[in-house]
This record gives sequence, C-alpha cells and structure tokens, in this order.
Amino acid sequence: MPRYRYRVLGRGGAVQKGVSDGASPADVAAQLQKTGAMVLAVTPDGRWPSLSLEIRGGALRRGELVDATRELSSLLSAGQDLDRALRLIAEEAPSRRAAAILGRVRDLVRNGASLAGALRTEPKSFPLLYIGLVRAGEAGGDLAVTLERLATLMERQRGMTASVQSAMIYPAILAVAAIGSIVLLLTQVLPQFVPLFAQNGVALPASTAFLLELGGAVSSYGPFALAALAVLALVARQALQKPGPRLAADRLLLRLPIIGGITREILAARFARTLGMLLGNAVPLLQALAIVRDVLGNHAAREAVAAAAESVKTGQSMTKPMQNSAIFPSRLVHLLRLGEATAQLGPLALRAADQHEERTRLALQRMVALLVPAITIFMGAAVAGIVSSLLLAMLSLNNIAQ
Repeated sequence: MPRYRYRVLGRGGAVQKGVSDGASPADVAAQLQKTGAMVLAVTPDGRWPSLSLEIRGGALRRGELVDATRELSSLLSAGQDLDRALRLIAEEAPSRRAAAILGRVRDLVRNGASLAGALRTEPKSFPLLYIGLVRAGEAGGDLAVTLERLATLMERQRGMTASVQSAMIYPAILAVAAIGSIVLLLTQVLPQFVPLFAQNGVALPASTAFLLELGGAVSSYGPFALAALAVLALVARQALQKPGPRLAADRLLLRLPIIGGITREILAARFARTLGMLLGNAVPLLQALAIVRDVLGNHAAREAVAAAAESVKTGQSMTKPMQNSAIFPSRLVHLLRLGEATAQLGPLALRAADQHEERTRLALQRMVALLVPAITIFMGAAVAGIVSSLLLAMLSLNNIAQ
C-alpha cells in the first residue's frame, strides 16, 4: 500500500508531521480527520529530493502559492491568529526562498500592515488578483473563506493551463519526429545512392533529382536557416514587448481558424471565473474589471474589457462594448447581460466560466483528434513520396542493366 507524508494541525494548535499508509491521499486525509486533526497537506512518500538551486530574491512558484494559501486558510479557520498562521506556513515552507518571502510578509503584518498591504510589497509572488481578493476578504471579515476560494481559483487556472500544455505535447512530439524522419531521409539516405546512379550514367527522374537537390540544400543551409529562425524569434519576442506589435499579434491570433476559437474560449473562461470570484467577494464592479483586465494576457481582450469599464462608468451596460469587440463568445455576453438585468452578475459569471471551461476542454480534444492523424498522414505521404522517387530511379537503373 502506498505511503504518504502528512502535515496536520493538532488540537493544541501545533503542526505535526508523520507518515501513514493509505490507498490514496484522500484516504489518508480521512483517517487523520477522524482523530480530530486538521489536515494541511498529504503528499506521496519517497519522492526524489529537489536538485533545483534556490535563488534569493525570487518569487513563489504557482504551486507554492496555492499550497501556502490553502494552509493559511486552514489555520485561520482553526482559530489561529494571522501572525501565528503566517509564522507556521513560513516554517513549513518547502524552500528557503519561499520561507524568506513569507517571513517578510509576516514581519510587515506584525508591524501593523494589513495582509493585502504586506502582499503588495511582493508583486512577483502575489498578483493583483490575489491582493484584491485578500483586501476584499479582510474588509468583509471572512479572510479564511476568501483564501479557500482563492486557492480553488488558482488550482482551476493551473489545471486549465496544464490541460492546454498536455494536449499539445503528443502532437508536438509527433511533428518533431515527422520532420526529423524526413530530414534524415533527405540528407543521409538518398545521398548514399548518388554514386551508384552516377557510375551507371542513369538519367534520374525529375522527382528524384528534385529530392536530391532539396537534401543538398538542407545539408548545406539547414544550420544557417535554424540560426536565422532563432534570431527572428528573438527579434519577434522583443517586438512583442511593445504595445503596438503585441496588440496586432493578439488580434491576429484571435482570427486564426482553429487556434483563435480555442483562445476565445480560454479568455472567456478566465474572464468569467475571475469576475465571478471578485464579485462574490463584494469587490466593486469597476475595481473587479480593472483586476480582470490585468489578468487577461491578450491585449485585444484587455482593450475590450477597458471599453466595458468605461461603459460602466457612464452608467451603461458593460456587455455592449464586449459584444462590439467580437472577441468574447456570444454565450458569455448573453449570460452577463442576463446577470446585469437580474442583479445576479457574479453567480451567472461563474456559471458561464464552467460552460466555457468545458467547451475549452472539448475543443482541445477535437484539435488533438484532428492534428494527430493529419501529422501522421503528412509524414506517411512524405516518406512514401521519397521512397517512390528512389524506386523510380532504381527501376531506371534496372532497365539499363537489361
């Protein structure tokens, strides 16, 4: 049976560590809860130690931030004061870097700063959305509940990002294998037959001659082409740091046939989830839109949200500018308009987020289902074409021999 390491908060308020056997982390957590302890973390035992170097002055990683947020929520729910809770999670931090960041936040809180104010001094670790929700939780007196919701939100965002990355791994590996196989045939296999054809004075078929010239070009100029692509990528990256080129690139991305549709669904899910979370924590709509605007990575979508905020300032609906931008799906705009009309904007935004997250998942599945056979067919056709050209040349050689 697998073994798991756990950290729990005992009845006396002390953090306890240990190892336990269980079928799953949930099983171990259930066993520990029966003893009256509050579970802070359950992780598989026997993991390899981290070989990464810890850099001072860095930032909390996304996983570290999620774990710290959930543990802080659990400690506050158990009745611990904020100072002691911050001290405990700093002591239990997985690295010296994380402990130093959390320790600096705790020192500011001990000196009289609010938690949101202390977090604002570490902008690399705590994004604007995080700080805004913590401020709202402190103002509403339900910081523990807000932190729990915030941890759930970050886990959802991390899950969506992981879904996109995981969906693209197999097609990317397949594409690299296809390109590598074709390059290997052109540069290593076909040239082996050139002396044989030259010695026998065979007139090569046009397709074979073309492939031999193509293979020679790839061998001679391939490294230079790769270097040029690398330089072009660096130049493009620098250009995309500027607002104008970045806005044009983001607009172009949204117009692409398949990728553009998936990007719109991802933006809609992120917009709706963040807006619903902020409104559910009593953050004013204008402030919520300002935070949402910074959360969205696409500059074209950010412009649309800014226009929606300007519309709200004048007392009008925020959905009309969003609809005019033609960036967000009509389903999202319809639900938000209904939420404004019924004073249920927050709950309906969260419902829209669920729908668009599901649509994103389905769209990714369809894209992978199309990409994999398309790449496979392309690879098969290319290899078949190369082999056919080689066989034609061999048949010409055979005819001469006869």
